[in-house]
Amino acid sequence: MSTLSLDFPEHFEQVVHLTRAELASQIRLMAALKMFELGKLSSGKAAELAGVNRVEFFELCGRYRVPVFNYAPEEIESELRRDQDAASATQG
Repeated sequence: MSTLSLDFPEHFEQVVHLTRAELASQIRLMAALKMFELGKLSSGKAAELAGVNRVEFFELCGRYRVPVFNYAPEEIESELRRDQDAASATQG
């Protein structure tokens, strides 16, 4: 694994009430969540960056309200229309 150095204000870990190790873990998690949300990372790679397995990563997505499925509004509308058409066809 590669190392990335990050500068932050002195005593910052105390301000956020975390140890240095906890802060590093939280920064990795937040980066993984955001990059996944933006479509920059797959769930597997995001989980790897966060240091958890995929199931745990999906649970963390729920905790931090990051959608697991990212569809454009047009895609959702199209899917709903197809589902409604299919339901109508089977009913009548």
